[in-house]
Amino acid sequence: MHKLKPIPDAEKIEFKKEFIERYRKLTDLETFKKYSLSFLDRCIRVNTLKITVEELTKRLKNEWILKQVPWCKQGFWIEYKGEEKRRDIGNLIEHSLGYIYVQEAVSMIPPIVLNPKPDETVLDMCASPGSKSTQIAAIMKNKGVLVANDFLGDRLKPLGLNLRRCGVINAVITLMKGQEIKLNFDKILVDAPCSGTGTIRKSLKTIQMWNPYMVRRLSGIQKQLIENAFHILKPNGILVYSTCSLEPEEDEEVVSYLLDKYENAKIQDIKINIKKSEPVTGFEGQKYNPEVKKCLRIWPQDNNSEGFFVAKIKKIR
Repeated sequence: MHKLKPIPDAEKIEFKKEFIERYRKLTDLETFKKYSLSFLDRCIRVNTLKITVEELTKRLKNEWILKQVPWCKQGFWIEYKGEEKRRDIGNLIEHSLGYIYVQEAVSMIPPIVLNPKPDETVLDMCASPGSKSTQIAAIMKNKGVLVANDFLGDRLKPLGLNLRRCGVINAVITLMKGQEIKLNFDKILVDAPCSGTGTIRKSLKTIQMWNPYMVRRLSGIQKQLIENAFHILKPNGILVYSTCSLEPEEDEEVVSYLLDKYENAKIQDIKINIKKSEPVTGFEGQKYNPEVKKCLRIWPQDNNSEGFFVAKIKKIR
C-alpha cells in the first residue's frame, strides 16, 4: 500500500499549456504530474452509526489489509490480500449494509475540523452525494439537526440513498441554491463546487475540462456561497470551507475575500495529523489576507492522496 502505481499510458496524457505555466508557479510540476497520473489507494470510513471500528475490522481482516488513516480514526486504506487486484469495494456486503462508506482519505478532514456536537444545528450546504453529511451525522451520533442541502434535483437522489443506507435519522434534505438559504446554524460546511484539480488521479477528464475562465467563474460562485454561509452562521459559530481544487482563486482568494470584508470573521488554526504545504499568500499579482497562512493546503504528493484545501473560520459575536 502507498506505492505509486502509474495509470496505463500515463506518459501520453497531455496537460494544457496554460495549466503547465500556472502550476509551475505553484508547485514542483513534475512531482505533481507523477502523483496525479498514478492510481489512488482505495479508502473507506467506518460508519459508526451502524458498527464499531473493532467489529468492522474483524469482519474484513481475513481478506483485506487495513491501514489506519492518521487523521481519522474511522478511516482506513484498504487493499485486497489475494492475487487479483480487487478494487471493487462498493461490491462488499459491508458497503450495501451501510457499515462502510468509500471515501477518499483527505475528504474526511472537513467534518473532523467542523467537529459538530449532538445538540447543534448544522448545515452541509453542498451535500451530494453525502460522504461528508453521513460523516457529520456519525460525529453527531444521529442527534441534533443536520440540513443536507444541494441545488440540483438530480443530485438529491444519491444523497438520499446514502443517508438512508448509512442509517442517518437526524438529517433533513433540502433543495435550493446555497446563496439563498436563510435559516441560522451553529456550524456550516461549505464543500464548494470547484474545478477539481486535486482529483485528477480519480477523474482524468478534469485535465481536458480545465480552463482559466472556469476557475474565475467558480471563484465568483464560491465567494457568494461562503459569504451567505457567514451571514446565516450564529455568533461564535464555526464555518468550514473546503474544495478539492488546488487553484488559489478557489481557495485562499475566497477565504481572503471573506476575511477582508468582515472583521468579525476570524480564521482558526487547524490541528490535524497530516503532511501539508504552505498556503498561497498571493498569486498573479494579487496579495491575499496574511491570515490565509492558517489554511490547510494539501497537494497529492504530500500524502499520496487527492489534493485538498480546508479553512476553518469563526464568527466573533
